[in-house]
Amino acid sequence: MNVICSTLNAKYIHTNLAIRYLKAYAAPDFDIQIKEYTIKDPIMNIVSDLYQANPTVIGFSCYIWNIEETLKVVNMLKKINPSILIVLGGPEVTYDTTEWMENHPYIDFIGIGEGEQTFKQLLTEIETDKNYQKVPGIAYREKGQIKKTLQMNKLDLKELPSPYRFPEDIGSLGKRVTYIETSRGCPFSCQFCLSSIEVGVRYFDRENIKEDIRYLMANGAKTIKFVDRTFNISRSYAMEMFRFLIDEHLPGTVFQFEITADIMRPEVIEFLNQEAPRGLFRFEIGVQSTNDYTNELVMRKQNFSKLTRTVTMVKEGRKIDQHLDLIAGLPEEDYSSFRKTFNDVFEMRPEELQLGFLKMLRGTGLRLRAEQHQYVFMDHSPYEILSNNVLSFDDIVRIKQVEDVLEKYWNDHRMDTAVEYLVTSIFPSPFDFFQEFGSYWDMQGWSRIGHQLEDLFLRLNSFLEQKSAGNLEVINGLMKYDYLKNHKYKPRKPWWGPTLDKGQRSQLYKQILENRQLLGQEFFELKLDEKELYKHTMLEELSFDLTKYLATGEIDQQPAYLLAYFDPINDRTLIFPFNELK
Repeated sequence: MNVICSTLNAKYIHTNLAIRYLKAYAAPDFDIQIKEYTIKDPIMNIVSDLYQANPTVIGFSCYIWNIEETLKVVNMLKKINPSILIVLGGPEVTYDTTEWMENHPYIDFIGIGEGEQTFKQLLTEIETDKNYQKVPGIAYREKGQIKKTLQMNKLDLKELPSPYRFPEDIGSLGKRVTYIETSRGCPFSCQFCLSSIEVGVRYFDRENIKEDIRYLMANGAKTIKFVDRTFNISRSYAMEMFRFLIDEHLPGTVFQFEITADIMRPEVIEFLNQEAPRGLFRFEIGVQSTNDYTNELVMRKQNFSKLTRTVTMVKEGRKIDQHLDLIAGLPEEDYSSFRKTFNDVFEMRPEELQLGFLKMLRGTGLRLRAEQHQYVFMDHSPYEILSNNVLSFDDIVRIKQVEDVLEKYWNDHRMDTAVEYLVTSIFPSPFDFFQEFGSYWDMQGWSRIGHQLEDLFLRLNSFLEQKSAGNLEVINGLMKYDYLKNHKYKPRKPWWGPTLDKGQRSQLYKQILENRQLLGQEFFELKLDEKELYKHTMLEELSFDLTKYLATGEIDQQPAYLLAYFDPINDRTLIFPFNELK
């Protein structure tokens, strides 16, 4: 029997852990072939590839991001060869299984919940007696009727074989994200999340996990993401794993975790700040909302002051980048409340702030009680909300405008210095800056076209000129500073026009060569000659003392300059601000 486990990932760099568990558990009785695609691949190409493998059974792992394309693939396969047995599994089809079977007659089976043992037993029955009533946790068809069997007890995770050691995966470990789980389940009951449905947390064998991580690193894995819903729920376990990863990581490896920040003890953070190499760890923290009533309605326990303490301590340690999540559209969080949530969280200046929109996932308590808050949401995946009793569709459109420019102007860190000045000195709050700019961006039609780096600077400048923002010369100077410091090479055509004519530039270069020490010790030690100065530097005029601003945050209006040196040997850019040379 020829069995394939397949899925459509959101991106090529992603890998699917679920189908690898199925393959590992089914061996050696069944030799399952894994085939992964992306949602961007042409449907015909996917169907052709699967068909030519001549499968008896194909199992698809289904999620909100791939269900629409997966159903198209399945429908076409069944039209071409009705004898292929189609099995769907995963969180998207675990709930409303009867509805899925009724609406899509080309689905033969659906696996409900945890699938390793269920899938293996199903394959055994397909190959032998076809007595599907014996298989726990499936929906199937019998004489035109849809039938379901009860789910079995949860598996002992310590007995599951490793899904990480397939030879065919080795070649791509360095190019893709490797997902690993050390536990299943979540101790919390957030009503918008599927993890709230499973009660309790179960752990895999710690020593086996460590051996798997050693194997993955030895074979080239560079980005290893833990999919545990709350990695730090057990302090002793988290400390043991952090210690192991610090001691045994290989250069260039990055580990990502989802953590619950308000339960992380200060001594754990102090340990990480002291022991962890910079860039080894990355934290993802779901804040979602700072509205206490909203959190109460979704049964989300959160101590925001403790969360803030954790994020601040981690940030001050300068070792770990943090990605914080917000969800717009939670119950009773109107536009004004969400503005406050945004500003509360942005105050911590996370390296990334992800602004998402509530998705009414199948099986969640919030979806089951949607009418209580008058939720209107998409009928199809990703089931994103369109409005509720306190948030109109107009409000959602406005928040989406914030999301667009937040990603480009904060999360990508192209102009941190300028944005920091704008959100603290020019606009009433960070949210107001991103909202006003986002609305202008949308009105110009820029959300529908691509952008070069120079375009982003020009478009921010256009917005600020249209708004007649105060201190525009200062903002321009900070934008130039951001632009130049993030270039590894001398730009041929920067986004602004020349501020110095040839004679002024030559005079300044002459003064610099005669007074190198006035630009600081670091510049003095470069010992650049006249040819190198002209070839590898840019000189720009400023209207304020940049050195003082970077040190104190104070604007001192006076003629000043900025010299950027693009180091061709060390592939770096050094910035030397200075005031008028005497």
